[in-house]
Amino acid sequence: MPNTPAGEDPRTPGAPRRSVLKAGIGGAALAATGLTVATAGPAAADAAAGPAAPEAARKAAKNWHPYVQGPSSRTVRPTGVTRSSGAVTAPTALLAPGGAVTVLKRPQPAQPPRWPAGTTATASSAHAGNGGNNGQPRTYDAANAIDGDTDTFWNDDTIAAYPDTLTVTTTAPLPLPGITLLSNSDGVPTDFTVQTWDGSAWQTAATVTGNTSVRRAVPFAATVTTTQVRINITADQSTPQGEFSRINEVYPGLLPDDEIPRVVVDFGKVVVGYPNISFASASANSPGVRVAFSETLQFLTDRSDFTRADQSGVPSQGTDQFAVPAGGAKWKDTKGYQSGTKVYADGLHGFRYLQISLDALASDAPAAQPWGEVAIDAVWLDFTAYLGTPGTYGGWFLSSDDDLNRYWYGAAYTNELVTDTFRSDDIDPRGADTPGLDGKLVLQDGAKRDRDPYVGDLAVSARTLYLTHPDAAAAARNVLADLADHQRADGWIPPASINGYTLPLFDYPLWWVTCSWDYLLYTGDRGYATAYYPQLTKLLDSWYPSVTDSDGLLSKGLNGTGGYGDYAFLDRTGRITYYNANYVQALNDAASIARLLGHLADADRWAARAVTVAAAVNAHLWDADAGAYLDSGTGPVRHAQDGNSIAVTAGVADAGRAASALAHLDATTVLPYGNAFMDNETIFGGASQRVYAFTSYPELLARFRTGRADSALDQIRRTYGWMDRNDPGTTNWEGIGPDGSLYEGSYTSMAHGWSTGVLPALTNELLGITPVSAGFTEWTVRPRPGSVKWASGQVPTPHGPLTADWQHPSPATFTLTVRAPHGTRGTIAVPTDGHAVTIHVNARQTRAHTSTPHDGYATLPPLGPGTHTVTVRRA
Repeated sequence: MPNTPAGEDPRTPGAPRRSVLKAGIGGAALAATGLTVATAGPAAADAAAGPAAPEAARKAAKNWHPYVQGPSSRTVRPTGVTRSSGAVTAPTALLAPGGAVTVLKRPQPAQPPRWPAGTTATASSAHAGNGGNNGQPRTYDAANAIDGDTDTFWNDDTIAAYPDTLTVTTTAPLPLPGITLLSNSDGVPTDFTVQTWDGSAWQTAATVTGNTSVRRAVPFAATVTTTQVRINITADQSTPQGEFSRINEVYPGLLPDDEIPRVVVDFGKVVVGYPNISFASASANSPGVRVAFSETLQFLTDRSDFTRADQSGVPSQGTDQFAVPAGGAKWKDTKGYQSGTKVYADGLHGFRYLQISLDALASDAPAAQPWGEVAIDAVWLDFTAYLGTPGTYGGWFLSSDDDLNRYWYGAAYTNELVTDTFRSDDIDPRGADTPGLDGKLVLQDGAKRDRDPYVGDLAVSARTLYLTHPDAAAAARNVLADLADHQRADGWIPPASINGYTLPLFDYPLWWVTCSWDYLLYTGDRGYATAYYPQLTKLLDSWYPSVTDSDGLLSKGLNGTGGYGDYAFLDRTGRITYYNANYVQALNDAASIARLLGHLADADRWAARAVTVAAAVNAHLWDADAGAYLDSGTGPVRHAQDGNSIAVTAGVADAGRAASALAHLDATTVLPYGNAFMDNETIFGGASQRVYAFTSYPELLARFRTGRADSALDQIRRTYGWMDRNDPGTTNWEGIGPDGSLYEGSYTSMAHGWSTGVLPALTNELLGITPVSAGFTEWTVRPRPGSVKWASGQVPTPHGPLTADWQHPSPATFTLTVRAPHGTRGTIAVPTDGHAVTIHVNARQTRAHTSTPHDGYATLPPLGPGTHTVTVRRA
């Protein structure tokens, strides 16, 4: 979960305020520039799509369908087999249900050798005992590695620090041809040496690098007789359970090859729901099947890249388990135990790759055995999220740039994956369940995790939802209403239901305000505004004043907020530009809500406070030497993407500061995979190499709105191009780390709604359609084409679709057709690039004057419903 922007304030009493993420009408009015245009009046055709639609728009409406990424039905089948290993026959039969079957076979393992009585084990360190994953007392001593119990293990106590050593000592010399290491699916030793004691010194008997096997036989060059064996570990796998050395058993000898039969299927892109496997038959010994899931191949190992069991205390060791009966079975992966407290499955998963292994946990015996034979005739997924097909899209986008089209629909699909029903078994297990949301459609943050609605994420994902699937707008309202219903007595509004609505974030209540205004802009739901206006006033007039200093700036640390986090849980306190720019945005958005409901005194008070805060930001947080806003008024000097971008979009920065701040970001944050969210490493190591699409969104808006469309497009192509090209492809990542990596390793969500800002950026800014008043009764169309040659699109409104179709084939010509629904009116602004131009509206004009508006736009007088075609040519 990270965040988003603020809104422009017209600063005219009684004028509507817009969200920072909305485009302002902008541009010089024709009266101010001397340009006069006579229009023929609105065309008679209704704005709803129909026979009167321009041919280009009709053609575009057909051509966008192939870009849609959602499945055609709720039964989703894999697209290919990525790999198989061990005794697997006909793996591709999994792709053709009803025909041949895929068979996995594994012989009953031989009884492993035991160390002689009196053998001891010591280690360089051992993790302190605790309740384990299931609340049962557990130790991690070295002795666990030689006790013959595969369910216990040694765990070192120096996370990601090496070397770690485990030493086994016998009472008498023992001849060894080698050893066998049984590790743990929570992370295996990848690089290690095995040494033996010759009576006076350690001798290296074997070296292993790049290990990924849980069970690894390590042969010696020749049999060694010794009383001591030392395993010296220099690297381990990093997993959600931490980068530790873990060894369940060291066996004195070489166990015969026991490669686990496995097959990995690929669903082609990230999907979400309940996996199903149809077992045609099985041997009579209850052979176990372990199923691991991952959004990327990089983190698909013997365990899933993430399971809720990792957080809920269930000893699943990172996979879902099933014991196959002899007659076969159709198994749907749902949460719970198959047999008493054995054979656990996690249920719903978000993933691209699914690995099926013939194996079982030692703790699941005898209910499941790690050997036998199973025959599989089908694998599929019951898709649970919003099913986005061409018929469900209320809005669409298409342009001359195929990459931009792909990114738009990839973002739409990402958002569909996180639009789902709130179900107790499928959400974050850390205290996130709540009766008020159970069974309701919500916008969650990620398909894989956390699967909890966070209001900051809605600052992006809700806009994506309104622009694509307005029939699902209740998913945003349900979240906003539920969080307001849990407002704290002092006025603070929780960011999410996680931890029983107690997660302390400083910035997210501001996003609740902005998201509420967004919801009203796109839906016109005055009932929501009326119902939750008391919560709005309590938040802005009670809680935020309690954390405001003598200069009018929010200061994290006041009123006991020093330990509060934010979208990225950053360790920053005091006066922060991001918080205060967000505050300006929220105050102006709140003023818009107040005006809508007729509370003019509240509106004037909040608007005046916004002016005061903006002035204080400029007085105390502007760094003249860098030409950018400081991240914090105290501590090391750094400049953040979030604060500088939102200062521009919220209207805190004037034109000069805006240009300077964006130039600073250009000079310090540009990477091959996007723009970093900090310009140096003073907040934590790697900060200047980390990219959040979440905080990149307001920067895209700032660039579009300040006449830098091509720099916005460049940033889009680097950020979303990187995610589109790299595994898992299509969907938008939670965050990108150094060198384009997954910023939190396997824990990273690769389908995260807060990263879908490319979609509203392209629709609202490039195409140019934005709402100005609640329910789209007023709108603006202001294209920002940059180097793009043409774009077409539709935005759903409560009154019917609003479409725009423009062509910019050369710098000297621009043509725009807008179709507006009945019950609305709006303003069209067309680019002039600062040149003298002639403008025709609906092909008729009594007189056309040339003009050079100061911002490169000419704004037409307000227009009503119907079709309006504007042609701009250089004079």
